[in-house]
Amino acid sequence: MPTLVLIRHGQSEWNKKNRFNGWIDTRLSEKGMTQAREAGRLLADQELRIERAYSSVLSRTIMTINRVLEEMGQSYVSQEKTWRLNERHYGILQGEEKDEMRAKYGEDQVQTWRRSYSVLPPAAPGLFPSVVVDGQTYPAFDHRYAQVPYGLLPNSENIQTTEARVKPFYENKILADLKAGRDVLVVAHGTSIRALTKLIEGLSADEVTKVEIPNGEPILYDYSNDLTIRQKTTLTTKD
Repeated sequence: MPTLVLIRHGQSEWNKKNRFNGWIDTRLSEKGMTQAREAGRLLADQELRIERAYSSVLSRTIMTINRVLEEMGQSYVSQEKTWRLNERHYGILQGEEKDEMRAKYGEDQVQTWRRSYSVLPPAAPGLFPSVVVDGQTYPAFDHRYAQVPYGLLPNSENIQTTEARVKPFYENKILADLKAGRDVLVVAHGTSIRALTKLIEGLSADEVTKVEIPNGEPILYDYSNDLTIRQKTTLTTKD
Protein backbone atom coordinates (compact mmCIF):
# COMPACT_ATOMS: atom_id res chain seq x y z
CA MET A 1 0.00 0.00 0.00
CA PRO A 2 1.62 3.26 -1.15
CA THR A 3 2.35 6.43 0.81
CA LEU A 4 2.61 9.97 -0.55
CA VAL A 5 4.73 12.45 1.41
CA LEU A 6 4.34 16.19 0.83
CA ILE A 7 6.79 18.67 2.36
CA ARG A 8 6.95 22.41 2.02
CA HIS A 9 10.61 23.41 1.87
CA GLY A 10 12.34 24.57 5.05
CA GLN A 11 12.39 28.26 5.91
CA SER A 12 13.96 30.26 3.07
CA GLU A 13 16.07 33.41 3.24
CA TRP A 14 13.00 35.43 2.34
CA ASN A 15 10.61 33.59 4.65
CA LYS A 16 12.98 34.77 7.37
CA LYS A 17 12.99 38.34 6.00
CA ASN A 18 9.18 38.38 5.55
CA ARG A 19 9.38 38.87 1.77
CA PHE A 20 7.16 37.46 -0.97
CA ASN A 21 9.26 34.81 -2.67
CA GLY A 22 7.43 33.20 -5.58
CA TRP A 23 9.59 32.22 -8.56
CA ILE A 24 12.65 34.16 -7.37
CA ASP A 25 15.32 31.61 -6.48
CA THR A 26 16.35 32.05 -2.86
CA ARG A 27 18.05 29.47 -0.66
CA LEU A 28 17.30 27.96 2.72
CA SER A 29 18.11 29.87 5.90
CA GLU A 30 20.05 28.11 8.65
CA LYS A 31 16.74 27.35 10.34
CA GLY A 32 15.42 25.99 7.05
CA MET A 33 18.33 23.57 6.75
CA THR A 34 17.70 22.38 10.31
CA GLN A 35 13.99 21.91 9.51
CA ALA A 36 14.83 19.87 6.41
CA ARG A 37 17.10 17.52 8.34
CA GLU A 38 14.54 17.14 11.13
CA ALA A 39 11.88 16.30 8.53
CA GLY A 40 14.18 13.60 7.17
CA ARG A 41 14.77 12.15 10.63
CA LEU A 42 11.04 12.03 11.30
CA LEU A 43 10.46 10.25 8.00
CA ALA A 44 13.26 7.79 8.72
CA ASP A 45 11.20 6.63 11.71
CA GLN A 46 8.31 5.82 9.34
CA GLU A 47 10.40 3.18 7.54
CA LEU A 48 9.27 4.27 4.09
CA ARG A 49 11.09 3.13 0.98
CA ILE A 50 10.92 6.12 -1.35
CA GLU A 51 10.88 5.11 -5.02
CA ARG A 52 10.05 8.44 -6.61
CA ALA A 53 11.20 11.88 -5.42
CA TYR A 54 10.01 15.14 -6.96
CA SER A 55 10.75 18.81 -6.30
CA SER A 56 10.41 22.16 -8.00
CA VAL A 57 13.39 23.64 -9.85
CA LEU A 58 13.94 26.23 -7.11
CA SER A 59 16.94 25.91 -4.81
CA ARG A 60 14.98 25.95 -1.55
CA THR A 61 13.13 22.74 -2.46
CA ILE A 62 16.23 21.08 -3.91
CA MET A 63 18.23 21.85 -0.76
CA THR A 64 15.36 20.48 1.31
CA ILE A 65 14.84 17.24 -0.61
CA ASN A 66 18.57 16.47 -0.59
CA ARG A 67 18.73 16.81 3.19
CA VAL A 68 15.52 14.84 3.71
CA LEU A 69 16.73 11.90 1.63
CA GLU A 70 20.15 12.00 3.28
CA GLU A 71 18.64 11.79 6.76
CA MET A 72 16.41 8.93 5.57
CA GLY A 73 19.48 7.05 4.33
CA GLN A 74 18.02 7.17 0.80
CA SER A 75 20.22 9.68 -1.02
CA TYR A 76 20.47 7.17 -3.86
CA VAL A 77 16.84 7.78 -4.90
CA SER A 78 16.71 9.50 -8.27
CA GLN A 79 14.99 12.86 -8.35
CA GLU A 80 12.94 14.72 -10.92
CA LYS A 81 12.73 18.51 -10.79
CA THR A 82 9.87 20.32 -12.50
CA TRP A 83 8.76 23.93 -12.86
CA ARG A 84 5.18 22.69 -12.46
CA LEU A 85 5.80 22.34 -8.71
CA ASN A 86 7.19 25.89 -8.36
CA GLU A 87 5.68 28.34 -5.91
CA ARG A 88 3.01 30.64 -7.29
CA HIS A 89 4.15 33.85 -8.97
CA TYR A 90 3.13 36.76 -6.75
CA GLY A 91 3.05 39.38 -9.51
CA ILE A 92 4.09 42.84 -8.35
CA LEU A 93 4.38 41.57 -4.77
CA GLN A 94 7.25 39.24 -5.62
CA GLY A 95 10.44 40.27 -3.82
CA GLU A 96 8.64 42.85 -1.70
CA GLU A 97 8.50 43.01 2.10
CA LYS A 98 5.05 41.90 3.25
CA ASP A 99 4.37 44.59 5.86
CA GLU A 100 5.41 47.30 3.42
CA MET A 101 2.91 45.95 0.87
CA ARG A 102 0.17 45.91 3.52
CA ALA A 103 0.94 49.54 4.35
CA LYS A 104 0.89 50.48 0.66
CA TYR A 105 -2.15 48.56 -0.59
CA GLY A 106 -4.07 47.78 2.61
CA GLU A 107 -4.10 44.59 4.64
CA ASP A 108 -7.38 43.29 3.18
CA GLN A 109 -6.23 43.80 -0.40
CA VAL A 110 -2.91 42.06 0.15
CA GLN A 111 -4.63 39.17 1.94
CA THR A 112 -7.01 38.82 -1.00
CA TRP A 113 -4.07 38.69 -3.43
CA ARG A 114 -2.31 36.14 -1.19
CA ARG A 115 -5.12 33.71 -0.49
CA SER A 116 -7.99 34.18 -2.94
CA TYR A 117 -8.54 31.13 -5.10
CA SER A 118 -9.25 33.14 -8.25
CA VAL A 119 -8.13 36.78 -7.77
CA LEU A 120 -4.78 37.53 -9.42
CA PRO A 121 -2.30 40.07 -8.03
CA PRO A 122 -1.33 42.75 -10.55
CA ALA A 123 1.09 41.24 -13.04
CA ALA A 124 4.84 41.77 -12.82
CA PRO A 125 6.24 43.91 -15.66
CA GLY A 126 8.23 41.13 -17.31
CA LEU A 127 10.13 37.85 -17.14
CA PHE A 128 13.67 38.77 -16.15
CA PRO A 129 16.55 36.26 -15.77
CA SER A 130 17.53 37.78 -12.42
CA VAL A 131 16.39 40.43 -9.95
CA VAL A 132 18.26 42.66 -7.51
CA VAL A 133 16.83 43.03 -3.99
CA ASP A 134 18.67 44.88 -1.22
CA GLY A 135 21.76 44.97 -3.41
CA GLN A 136 21.86 41.20 -3.91
CA THR A 137 21.21 39.47 -7.25
CA TYR A 138 18.88 36.46 -7.30
CA PRO A 139 18.14 34.10 -10.23
CA ALA A 140 14.63 34.26 -11.65
CA PHE A 141 13.54 33.31 -15.18
CA ASP A 142 16.91 31.96 -16.26
CA HIS A 143 18.18 29.07 -18.39
CA ARG A 144 16.40 26.42 -16.30
CA TYR A 145 13.16 27.42 -18.07
CA ALA A 146 14.60 27.30 -21.59
CA GLN A 147 12.49 24.27 -22.55
CA VAL A 148 9.22 25.66 -21.13
CA PRO A 149 6.97 27.12 -23.86
CA TYR A 150 7.10 30.89 -23.42
CA GLY A 151 3.35 31.28 -23.06
CA LEU A 152 3.30 29.00 -20.01
CA LEU A 153 5.63 31.11 -17.89
CA PRO A 154 3.58 33.32 -15.53
CA ASN A 155 3.83 36.95 -14.47
CA SER A 156 1.09 36.53 -11.83
CA GLU A 157 -0.65 33.51 -10.31
CA ASN A 158 -3.27 32.55 -7.75
CA ILE A 159 -4.23 29.17 -6.30
CA GLN A 160 -6.44 28.39 -9.29
CA THR A 161 -3.76 28.97 -11.94
CA THR A 162 -1.19 27.17 -9.80
CA GLU A 163 -3.55 24.21 -9.59
CA ALA A 164 -3.91 24.25 -13.38
CA ARG A 165 -0.15 23.84 -13.92
CA VAL A 166 0.29 21.33 -11.06
CA LYS A 167 -2.60 19.11 -12.17
CA PRO A 168 -0.95 17.49 -15.24
CA PHE A 169 2.10 16.54 -13.19
CA TYR A 170 -0.07 15.17 -10.39
CA GLU A 171 -2.15 13.06 -12.77
CA ASN A 172 0.63 11.86 -15.08
CA LYS A 173 3.43 11.30 -12.57
CA ILE A 174 2.37 11.24 -8.92
CA LEU A 175 -0.91 9.33 -9.36
CA ALA A 176 0.74 6.91 -11.78
CA ASP A 177 3.43 6.15 -9.20
CA LEU A 178 0.88 5.62 -6.45
CA LYS A 179 -1.17 3.30 -8.68
CA ALA A 180 2.00 1.28 -9.20
CA GLY A 181 2.33 0.93 -5.43
CA ARG A 182 5.33 3.24 -5.03
CA ASP A 183 6.07 5.46 -2.03
CA VAL A 184 6.44 9.02 -3.35
CA LEU A 185 8.15 12.09 -1.87
CA VAL A 186 7.21 15.57 -3.12
CA VAL A 187 8.99 18.70 -1.85
CA ALA A 188 7.34 21.86 -3.09
CA HIS A 189 5.95 25.19 -1.86
CA GLY A 190 3.04 26.58 0.12
CA THR A 191 0.73 27.23 -2.82
CA SER A 192 1.75 24.30 -5.01
CA ILE A 193 1.12 21.98 -2.04
CA ARG A 194 -2.24 23.68 -1.44
CA ALA A 195 -3.06 22.89 -5.07
CA LEU A 196 -2.00 19.27 -4.57
CA THR A 197 -4.05 19.09 -1.38
CA LYS A 198 -7.13 20.29 -3.26
CA LEU A 199 -6.61 17.64 -5.94
CA ILE A 200 -5.87 14.84 -3.46
CA GLU A 201 -8.69 15.57 -1.02
CA GLY A 202 -11.26 16.97 -3.45
CA LEU A 203 -11.48 20.28 -1.60
CA SER A 204 -13.65 23.16 -2.77
CA ALA A 205 -12.20 26.47 -3.90
CA ASP A 206 -13.19 28.01 -0.57
CA GLU A 207 -11.81 25.15 1.52
CA VAL A 208 -8.37 25.23 -0.08
CA THR A 209 -7.87 28.91 0.76
CA LYS A 210 -7.95 27.95 4.45
CA VAL A 211 -5.30 25.22 4.21
CA GLU A 212 -2.09 26.02 6.12
CA ILE A 213 1.19 24.43 5.04
CA PRO A 214 4.01 24.97 7.58
CA ASN A 215 7.63 24.91 6.48
CA GLY A 216 9.37 21.56 6.80
CA GLU A 217 6.55 19.46 8.29
CA PRO A 218 5.95 16.17 6.39
CA ILE A 219 2.35 15.42 5.44
CA LEU A 220 1.73 11.71 4.87
CA TYR A 221 -1.14 10.21 2.89
CA ASP A 222 -1.40 6.45 3.40
CA TYR A 223 -3.42 4.82 0.63
CA SER A 224 -5.21 1.54 0.17
CA ASN A 225 -4.39 -0.37 -3.02
CA ASP A 226 -7.45 1.17 -4.69
CA LEU A 227 -6.02 4.66 -3.83
CA THR A 228 -8.57 5.36 -1.14
CA ILE A 229 -6.94 7.52 1.54
CA ARG A 230 -6.70 5.43 4.71
CA GLN A 231 -5.02 8.07 6.85
CA LYS A 232 -3.52 11.55 6.70
CA THR A 233 -0.78 12.36 9.19
CA THR A 234 1.32 15.49 9.76
CA LEU A 235 4.69 15.01 11.45
CA THR A 236 5.59 18.02 13.57
CA THR A 237 9.20 19.18 13.54
CA LYS A 238 11.03 21.09 16.24
CA ASP A 239 11.55 24.85 15.77
